[in-house]
Amino acid sequence: MSTTDRPDGRGPGAPETKGAGAPDLRAALTGFLSDFRSFRAETLKKIDTQEERLTMLDRKTAPLGRPALAAPEHDDLAAPHVKAFEAYLRSGDDDALRGLDYEAKAMSTAVAGDGGYLVDPVTSETIRSVLDSTASIRAIANVVNVEAGAYDVLVDRGTLETGWADETAAQTETGTPTIERISIPLHELSAMPKASQRLLDDSAFDIDAWLATRIAEKFARAEAAAFIGGNGSGRPRGFLDHTIADNATWAWGEIGYVPSGADGDFGSADALIDLVYALGATYRANAAFVMNSKTAGAVRRLKDNDGRFLWADGLGAGEPARLLGYPVLIAEDMPEIATNAPAIAFGDFHAGYTVAERPDIRVLRDPFSAKPNVLFYATKRVGGDVTDFAAIKVLRFSAT
Repeated sequence: MSTTDRPDGRGPGAPETKGAGAPDLRAALTGFLSDFRSFRAETLKKIDTQEERLTMLDRKTAPLGRPALAAPEHDDLAAPHVKAFEAYLRSGDDDALRGLDYEAKAMSTAVAGDGGYLVDPVTSETIRSVLDSTASIRAIANVVNVEAGAYDVLVDRGTLETGWADETAAQTETGTPTIERISIPLHELSAMPKASQRLLDDSAFDIDAWLATRIAEKFARAEAAAFIGGNGSGRPRGFLDHTIADNATWAWGEIGYVPSGADGDFGSADALIDLVYALGATYRANAAFVMNSKTAGAVRRLKDNDGRFLWADGLGAGEPARLLGYPVLIAEDMPEIATNAPAIAFGDFHAGYTVAERPDIRVLRDPFSAKPNVLFYATKRVGGDVTDFAAIKVLRFSAT
């Protein structure tokens, strides 16, 4: 056998050498494993960094739930205000409040101690959340924040004239819309809860949560009544304070009504259908019924000609009941069923009623007027009025 018969070129009697390339192979494997470990560590580090960024993004974009009763310690803006405000509520020490640097936009209207101090952002958000969730017209109305003493609304209560154009025909002048200006003045709403000094001295007593709950309850009751029946003198003007006129002769500045068909009662369930279709088609898509609990109890018993109830309870938690397919808001300040009473309202209240308010809430501590208790005089400015009279109709319990 020649030397060429062997792949390594050695003769037939030459001894074989084992492991000649082993050191090189081990070195190569060692380098590969080292590079792989470095790559793995770097990749894991990048994944951790990306997960942290995604977590921060989720927290920023997540919908707001019920606000916490205490500000997070890492909130550099709110924490000093929370601590200073709590010290003021408990002992009347306002040195920290006076020394705050109000850089936040929401705190730019801070005033001196004689006019009260702005509540901290967490307490303010708690109060606002309670107001938004109460059974009030506020829940379905258009709510705007303003800094001025009034809110002006320009309403186009006509139809912008249009015309078809032809390339060779002469253009005809179109008509102009009718613009109505509605001014909603802001009025001061106040509440004055009180607590004993001994309770305030108890460090386990959550003064912020207590104050927010008391203020929100009183504000909610006062607002709910004013948005329905307020006369506009020192308070918002309710939609039922305007002239209630037969929908057949309705004019701007009035709330149109549909008769129930019987004095102080339903002539038939068809009155509710008439009420729905008395409202323009452009408003019906976002419309809702408004009535009190006693009226709702009477409506729940109404059936159509096939014996089916007109009322349907909500299918999910927090879902409002529905009447003829439209949501129902239970507002206890609506009139009860009686002769000529406008006990049921139906309309697009987001278009028809506007609530204007200043975003700040102030609290003034008074330890002298109700000794040994301490009074907390809380104030906010709010107004409300009808801004589109075509968007709201009522059912009046009368024969005609």
